[in-house]
Amino acid sequence: MARLQFPSVARVATIVAVLGTPCVASAADLLPPPPPEAPAVEFAGAWYLRGDVGASVYTAPTYSATDGLTKNFFNSSQGGGFFGGVGVGYQFNNFFRADITGEFRSTDLRFGSFIDFGAAGSGNYARVFNLSNGHYNAGVFLANGYFDIGTWYGITPFVGGGVGVALNSFSGWTDSGTISFYEPFVNNLPTSPGIFKARTTESFAWALHAGLAYDVTPNFKVELAYRYLNTGHAKTGVLTCLDASITTACTTVVKARNLEAHDIKLGFRYLLGAPMVAALPPLMPEPLVRKY
Repeated sequence: MARLQFPSVARVATIVAVLGTPCVASAADLLPPPPPEAPAVEFAGAWYLRGDVGASVYTAPTYSATDGLTKNFFNSSQGGGFFGGVGVGYQFNNFFRADITGEFRSTDLRFGSFIDFGAAGSGNYARVFNLSNGHYNAGVFLANGYFDIGTWYGITPFVGGGVGVALNSFSGWTDSGTISFYEPFVNNLPTSPGIFKARTTESFAWALHAGLAYDVTPNFKVELAYRYLNTGHAKTGVLTCLDASITTACTTVVKARNLEAHDIKLGFRYLLGAPMVAALPPLMPEPLVRKY
């Protein structure tokens, strides 16, 4: 009777290995290549144009006169003002940018003053009160630098500073007053009114900035910012008295120091370039499919 012979364990393992190897290799060759890594976004730098409008609150400057008389100034103030300007700048990277701006600003100024002649109680004493007011206009040119702190949900806080020059102009200034105390009589007597000549003074100017920028699009940004601006000093022209009999005595020039304003600005920036996206890495070659 014939006996059945079973293959040995070694022979079975060899057959399985031979049959399985082509299948495993073919499956590996047919897998898709791994996806490329996400491209890095780099800022290539870009020029931009900007425009700004805003409102100003001025602090009272320090006044002095050049006529040699001891004048006491009081109730000096500047009304609220407005400004508007344009500029051009360059965005160096995601964190630093700089621009050059020019703007026109305007407000009204006023102050009171009085002068004492003689000594009270001496029988030869007078106190003269004057009220002066006029227009203040300025052209301000600044070179500014800004640090963009970071961007969250399209909003970028920033801080910065600037230096430059201000062309401060005083115009339309008038002067009028009364003699309020007079010995031996006490009454109110009008003084001679006068008009100050217009004058423009060049002065050093500087500024500090802080605000928020919002990305409307990658190239168009809107800014809301606060700015402290110091435009230095200015002076009027010589006072011309309207009373011809005392014209020769009217040689007063009024100086103003520490012209400063607190500005609220609404502005925009338009980038003439755009962020540069790094090129995608080359795709892997098509897999080699083996056929058996």
